[in-house]
Amino acid sequence: MKVYAIDGITPVVDPTAFVHPTAVLIGDVIIGPRCYVGPAACLRGDFGRLVLEEGANIQDTCVMHGFPGTDTIVEQDGHIGHGAVLHGCIIKRNALVGMNAVVMDGAVVGESAMVAAMAFVKAKFVVPDRTLVAGSPARIIRELSDQEIGWKELGTKQYQDLAIRSLNTMQEVEALTEVEPDRKRMSFDDDVLPLYQLKEKEGS
Repeated sequence: MKVYAIDGITPVVDPTAFVHPTAVLIGDVIIGPRCYVGPAACLRGDFGRLVLEEGANIQDTCVMHGFPGTDTIVEQDGHIGHGAVLHGCIIKRNALVGMNAVVMDGAVVGESAMVAAMAFVKAKFVVPDRTLVAGSPARIIRELSDQEIGWKELGTKQYQDLAIRSLNTMQEVEALTEVEPDRKRMSFDDDVLPLYQLKEKEGS
């Protein structure tokens, strides 16, 4: 990882967290236990404080930042999808922010809530607990089902496991020049299906 102090403030990373070597951490960044920070994520704590609480993940190419004196927080088991931007907001426990979504200053995404991919959550907007929001600007769509929240929790657990896998087995190597015979695939005890496939499978 690329880690930079600024004004005498140095990022903090719990030893059980995984931060990809291409991620950038600057200044007042606090990453808690069992977190995962993906490739090319940028956490710029050069104005406000940035916090990832235990078990949270912030995936590849995400950005966290905030105005001076603010806290941008992803609470325990928060799940931030590829390319999302968080700016001066709070993502409550077990919430999910979808791919390429933007959550603006003073906004709060409630506990076990979901922000759909590509949504724009405007400043000071409050997403109620267990609610789906979508659109630009984001608006409340409906309450989430137990199935949907269970699906989210399983996906977050896979990222917590990925932090462990990455700490234990990820290494920089040279690419192969051809595919090996009988090339193995990744295998998992609990496969997480895309939500639409899960709903089709369970007939809901």
